[in-house]
Amino acid sequence: METDRLYKEIKQLRSLLAKVVGTQDLPKSEQFSKEAIKKAASEFRKLQTERGEWIPESDISKVIRSAGYRPGKFIIEKFGFTNYFKREKQYFFNRKDLVALNKELMARKINLETYMKLKEDQEKFQKYLREFKQEEKKRPRFKIPENLENIESQPYNHPPKEKVLQHIDDLMREYEKDKLVEFIDVFRGSHAMKKSIYYFDRYLEPAKRKQCDKWCFEFNYAQEALAEIKKIRSQVIY
Repeated sequence: METDRLYKEIKQLRSLLAKVVGTQDLPKSEQFSKEAIKKAASEFRKLQTERGEWIPESDISKVIRSAGYRPGKFIIEKFGFTNYFKREKQYFFNRKDLVALNKELMARKINLETYMKLKEDQEKFQKYLREFKQEEKKRPRFKIPENLENIESQPYNHPPKEKVLQHIDDLMREYEKDKLVEFIDVFRGSHAMKKSIYYFDRYLEPAKRKQCDKWCFEFNYAQEALAEIKKIRSQVIY
């Protein structure tokens, strides 16, 4: 059976080579055409896929154990993964490069699925802040009295940095006291995300879930405030 399989692949390779270099029954103008080469390359990739050299997106977790669900687009966008191709609606990734990526992630102690969730949570929080700021810019229709003028105020003075730091310290004490590490991950000390395991979520007490949601929001809010204060101070010339 091994001999038959090899013979079948040799026949496929011969057929592929004929398509790349052109066949005698084609007009000379069509030999070595882009269309023929493109079609031959597609069939060659198909053969490589059958031999396991290209991995469909649905099988990435067989190479990167912590990949999670449909990680293809994520590793392309976040890690600049380039050795892939798309056939119809399916992505295929080069096995060797996936193995190399997996080794690098393991060396850096990065769980891919957790990192995907972290980026998604960060983007959701940033979206919330953008929408909140957009709402502030919206104004109802109005009419200002003609004699109304010269009513001004000094620019808003941000809260003391120490007050924000104190808020963060209070939150961290709550984090330690109530052992919220069991329910919340804090990444690089600047972004908090509630742990989520689908099969366990419904067993979490409502009060604890509410506490975790509130803690994450306040912690991330304080971190954004701290970053904004640093930005404002960097723009001030003393």
